[in-house]
Amino acid sequence: MNANPGPDRRPGQWPVPRTQLHAVGEDEQQMLTRAQANAERARWELTLGAIRGHLEEQPSPRAVHATGRLWATAIAQLTEEIATAMRTQTKERGQ
Repeated sequence: MNANPGPDRRPGQWPVPRTQLHAVGEDEQQMLTRAQANAERARWELTLGAIRGHLEEQPSPRAVHATGRLWATAIAQLTEEIATAMRTQTKERGQ
C-alpha cells in the first residue's frame, strides 16, 4: 500500500481519491484482489483520519506531540502483542 498518496494530499486527509472498481477485461480473481486492496486502503484512510482528528483536537503543539507519542506507543504495543500471538500459533501448528 502506498503510504504517501501524493504531494497534494497527506495520509488521512479527505477527500480520498476514487479508485476504479472494475476494469474492462478483468477476471473474477483480479476483481477480488482489487476489492481487497480497496478495502485495505479504506481502512488505512479511516484509521489515519481518526488519528489526525484526535491530534487536531489537542489544544497546543506540545499536546499534539505528546498525543502522537501515545499513539505511537500504543501501536508499538499492539504490534508486539500480535506478533507474539502469531509466533505462538505458528509454533503450536509446527509441533
